[in-house]
Amino acid sequence: MLIIILFLRQTSNLVKRAHIVFLIIATVLIIDQAVKIYIKTHFYYGESVHILGLPWAQIKFVENEGMAFGLSWGGVTGKYILSIFRIIMAGLLLYFAAQLVKAKESKGFIAAFSLIIAGAIGNILDSLYFGLVFNKSDYHTRNVAEFLSEEGGYAPFLQGNVVDMFYFPMIKSHYPSWFPFKAGEYFEFFRPIFNVADASISVGVVLIILFYRKMFLKKESKPTETEASTEIPVVEG
Repeated sequence: MLIIILFLRQTSNLVKRAHIVFLIIATVLIIDQAVKIYIKTHFYYGESVHILGLPWAQIKFVENEGMAFGLSWGGVTGKYILSIFRIIMAGLLLYFAAQLVKAKESKGFIAAFSLIIAGAIGNILDSLYFGLVFNKSDYHTRNVAEFLSEEGGYAPFLQGNVVDMFYFPMIKSHYPSWFPFKAGEYFEFFRPIFNVADASISVGVVLIILFYRKMFLKKESKPTETEASTEIPVVEG
């Protein structure tokens, strides 16, 4: 995602704002869905491999009901509500992006906002069609999901699970015995398992917080023509 931002900064005079939105969303979605489909069709549920042999950097296949970083909520009914809510929010984000383009806002801000939209759409797509086109992955039987298998999909429309795979448990330890709560319990950092779409959302939010906070601050209103005409001129003597 950062590579895309840097590329756009170098070519900002040649790329139109609407093209930035389309390019970032399309690129993130293609990468996100390609990685998820590969993991889904090559890993059984719960399978993990170390990245470059590092124990704290892993590719681990898990699924969740649709919230970011492996969170879940509400069962079947909650999943329908969550999926519909996220589709509505994605539509609102796209509308807001169109307004940013129309207002000719900063290209960097538009790019960061587009990363958030792309991530939101990426996870929505999992819920929309993954349950229809893949059969169920299973840890105990080491079953790897198949695309359009004879047994059919594992879930109806809007009930598919989001595929997560990036896992970085950099610290594994226990809380000290003198700790005021959870004394002696197991502790792990960084515990959440995430995907490309989650990373896209996080990068977009961080970029906005670091570089574009002023876009959300109330701008001082400029004096109107009437107010300007009533100002007392300063005469230099």
